[in-house]
Parts: sequence; C-alpha cells; structure tokens
Amino acid sequence: MRLLIIEDEERLAQSLRQGLAAEGYAVDLAHDGVRGLELALTEPYSAIVLDLMLPGLNGFKVCRELRTAGNSVPILMLTAKNGEYDEAESLDCGADDFLSKPFSYVVLTARLRALLRRGAAARPPVLAVGALRIDPAARRCTAADRQVRLTTKEFAVLECLAHRPGEVVPKGGILDTVWDAAFRGDVNIVEVYIAALRRKLDVPGVGCRIETVRGAGYRLVPDAH
Repeated sequence: MRLLIIEDEERLAQSLRQGLAAEGYAVDLAHDGVRGLELALTEPYSAIVLDLMLPGLNGFKVCRELRTAGNSVPILMLTAKNGEYDEAESLDCGADDFLSKPFSYVVLTARLRALLRRGAAARPPVLAVGALRIDPAARRCTAADRQVRLTTKEFAVLECLAHRPGEVVPKGGILDTVWDAAFRGDVNIVEVYIAALRRKLDVPGVGCRIETVRGAGYRLVPDAH
C-alpha cells in the first residue's frame, strides 16, 4: 500500500517514513501543503498523514481541496496537543481521523490500519436532488455548480431533508436529528432555518425546492420541469 506523509518537520517525516517502510508500506513525503496537494491529486494513495501547520497551504486547506475535487482517500490529520477546535475542524473539513502531537508511533500505525480497513467506502455519499449536491464529509453544498455558503445548522437541516428526498420529514424529526437532546427551545426554530435555506437556494438552475406540507413537515423535492 502506498502512503503520503505531508509534514514539514523533516526529521519526523523521515522517521515516519522509515518506520512505515519497515512495515511494508511505500511512503512518499511532501514538506509543504502545495506539493502535498499536488501529489495527492495525481497519485493513487491508500491513505494520507496530513499535518495541520504547513507552509504554503495548511492542512485544513489541503483537506478541503481534496474533498472538493472528489478525492475520498482516507486522511489522518496531525493536530496540536489539546487543540480541540483544530480536531473538530479537521473532521468538519473532511478528515477521517486525527491524532494530537506528540503522539505514539504505535497509536499512529493502529489508526492508519483502521483507516485502511475502512477505506473510501466509509465516506458518506454525496447527496443529490435536482442540481443540488450535498457532500456531508466535506461539509460542502453546491447548486447549479455554484457553492452555497451555509451555516453549520443550515447545512445540517438541508442534509436531513436530502437524506429523504421527496419524503415528508416532520419538524420533530428535524429537531431530533440536528439539535441535541438537551435542546429546550422553541420548536419553531426549524421554520427559521427552512426560511433561510429557501432564500439561499433561490438561484437559477437549482432544480429543487423545499415544500411545506401543512401539519406534517417539510420535504425536499426536484422541480417538476
């Protein structure tokens, strides 16, 4: 199996390469984000170990570019110690797993083996309704080939509807999916997000719309024409 390590600390990168090569992996190195992205887009890797802090392009940008390009290679992101926000953003931008520095080599190889077992099939599929495309892994939405910028909650509500295209999704079902069990606010908050989504999707060529089914809920349907 062929791996790519994108890490600007050359001693660490070389150490990882030697260890993984000894276990039978073929390993390529890149020491900046631009070169790493170039390799990742042109070579068929089984997995990528991607450092967050890189010259040129940081790990978040590299990861997002790969997911935007439709590349589903498993990515293990290396983050700063106790960087919980970095860890959360790593997953949001499409990474499959993360490991905080400093890390145990034994744990890194175990994480890699788990990613390789799951492979690309573990990534959720891109959801499509009309010309709308929703990529849950990359947290990206496009309509008529144009990116639609959504807040986290807007994206989650739209994804909830897109998982059941043409079906009525009750307001309570959206609340249960998008908000956690501790939510004690007004259930009508769903209406606010539906209205925001309708405004953002009101562009030519989207080919779908959100319908209100009075007394039942909402459904995402393709346009009739």
